[in-house]
Amino acid sequence: MLLNYNPPMTPYLSIVYQDDDLLIVNKPSGLLTVPGKDPKHADCLISRVNRVFPTAKIVHRLDMATSGIICLAMHKEAHRNLSIQFQDRKTAKRYIARVFGKLDQQTGSVDLPLICDWPNRPKQMVDHDNGKPSLTHFKVIEREQSSTRVELTPITGRSHQLRVHMLSLGHPILGDKLYAHPEAFAMAPRLQLHAEMLTLAHPVSGETLIFEAAPEF
Repeated sequence: MLLNYNPPMTPYLSIVYQDDDLLIVNKPSGLLTVPGKDPKHADCLISRVNRVFPTAKIVHRLDMATSGIICLAMHKEAHRNLSIQFQDRKTAKRYIARVFGKLDQQTGSVDLPLICDWPNRPKQMVDHDNGKPSLTHFKVIEREQSSTRVELTPITGRSHQLRVHMLSLGHPILGDKLYAHPEAFAMAPRLQLHAEMLTLAHPVSGETLIFEAAPEF
């Protein structure tokens, strides 16, 4: 899938917040979160972070094409705490996307179970018999000429969830190499999906923290 992996070099590493326990980074589109099997795919977010913070560990991931807020733990105890928060859905995330066409509903939800489309992996698909429960809330921010800017709130964290859920509504995300039809793919130079906001409890103090990074599109 990564025939021409060409990760962006500027910014090399965009740090939003950092303390002794927690690191928040704004990942650019086109950068893997963790290394691929091929040595050519060694440059990734965690390798860049570890050059500066050798003990930092990934807690959750974003797709290579998705940009935005990602959380890392600075030590083992913090990693355990944050991992449990994500697992137990104690965190809250908000994404911004631009989707093809005009979404009629102002707000709504997509509740469709997802499973890996094994012959076409890494693609995911809706499967009512074997899929894992997946829920996304959406809200229209702005209707553009031939697309719609939406706010997406995933309640579950399935692979490609937002991309497949928007596709299921007939409104694929612009620039999506995996799921968009040729017209929607051609309408943007990159996947128009950005993790704009993450809320979590500080792994040591327990204080509620909200991190934000605006999309570039």
